[in-house]
Amino acid sequence: MLRITVPERPQWQALAQQLGFHFHTIDGEPYWKESAYYQFTLEQVERDIETPTETLHEMCMALVDRVCRSEALLQRLAIPAHMWETIHRSWTSGQPPLYGRMDFAYSGDGPAKLLELNYDTPTSLYEAGFFQWVWLEQAIAQGILPRHADQYNSIQERLLNALAHLGDRLPDRTLHFSCVKGSDEERATVRYLQDIALQAGLHAPFVYIEDIGVTPGQSHFVDLEDQPMRAIFKLYPWEEMAVEAFSQQITQLDTHWFEPPWKAILSNKGILPLLWEQFEGHPNLLPAYFEPTEHASPAPGWVRKPFFSREGSNVSLTTPDGVSENVGGPYTDSPWIRQAYHPLPRFGERHALVGSWVVGDRACGIGIREDVGRITKDTSCFVPHAIV
Repeated sequence: MLRITVPERPQWQALAQQLGFHFHTIDGEPYWKESAYYQFTLEQVERDIETPTETLHEMCMALVDRVCRSEALLQRLAIPAHMWETIHRSWTSGQPPLYGRMDFAYSGDGPAKLLELNYDTPTSLYEAGFFQWVWLEQAIAQGILPRHADQYNSIQERLLNALAHLGDRLPDRTLHFSCVKGSDEERATVRYLQDIALQAGLHAPFVYIEDIGVTPGQSHFVDLEDQPMRAIFKLYPWEEMAVEAFSQQITQLDTHWFEPPWKAILSNKGILPLLWEQFEGHPNLLPAYFEPTEHASPAPGWVRKPFFSREGSNVSLTTPDGVSENVGGPYTDSPWIRQAYHPLPRFGERHALVGSWVVGDRACGIGIREDVGRITKDTSCFVPHAIV
C-alpha cells in the first residue's frame, strides 16, 4: 500500500459542484483530497481486503442469528427491551439489508484488522461509489494515472442490483428515503441512493425524519401528505430511533425499515467483544472486551469506545508507548468497550483507514480516509485509490 502524490484535475471543484458533491470542502478545509492517491496491487485487494470482508460478514450474520435468539445478549448490547421482538421478527422474516462498511487498519503488510462495523448509517458512500470512480476515469484520460490502472469499486453496480431486487419485494415499487434536516453530507448520501433507486425502476420520494408522522387508523407511518409509507430507507441510527417518542409505533406499525431493525445489533460497538468471544484468535479481529472486565485494564495499548459512538466521537486511545489521544462528543452516557490498539499505517503525518463496503452480502469496494490524528473523525479527508 503506497501513497502516491499526483497533480489534481483542473477545475475539479467546479465538477464536484455540478455533480452534487457540495461538501468537498467543509468549513474551509478540504474533505475530498486528490493531490495523492492510495495504490494497491490486485493481490492485496483480493487476498487482504475482499476475502476477509466477506468472511467477517458471514461471521457477523451468524452472530446476529445468535443474538436475536438471546435476551441475555440483547441486554449486553444495551438494546431496549421493547425493541427485542421487532429485531427478532425482522431477522427471522428475512428482511434484507442494503449496505454496510467495515473499517480496517491495513498497511499492505499482514492481515487487515477490523476496527469497527458501520452497518446501519455508513456515510462516505457517494465519494466511494461514484466520485472516486469519476476521478479514476478522468485521471487515466488526463495521463495522471497509467492506462492500465483500475479501482476496486463495484459499489454503485451492486447498489443498483440490490435496490432492483428490493423493488421486486415492494407491492408498488415505492421506497421512501429519509434523513435528518441540516446535514449536507447525509442529504447527499440519501440523494445518491434515491438516484440509484430511480435507475432501478423504483419510486423514491423523500421525507425528512422530523416530518414522518402517525395518523389514527393507519397501519403505517405517513408522510407530509398523510400518505402511508410501506417501506422507507432512513439514514438515522437505530439506537436513537429506539428511544424516540415514536419508538413504540415502530414496534406496532407495518412500515418496513431499511436498514432493518436487526442492524441495531451490528451498529453497536458491543458487537466487537462478542465477535472476539465467538471467534477469538481470528487473524482479522482484535481482542475486545466489555467494560468493566478484568481483561480491559487501563494499560497502554487499548482503545476505549462507547457502544453508540459515530465518526470517532468520545473515542480515546493510549498507544503501547504511552501516547494518548481522544475526541470529544455527546456519547458520555453510553456503555463502553475496550479494544486492543492496532496502529493505522502512517504516511508522513497522515494516518490512513480503509473502509470496505458490503452490498447485498458481497464485498464490493473501498474508500480511504486519512487524518493527522490516530482517530478517524467526520472531518477526516477522503482520498481516492487505484489498483496499479
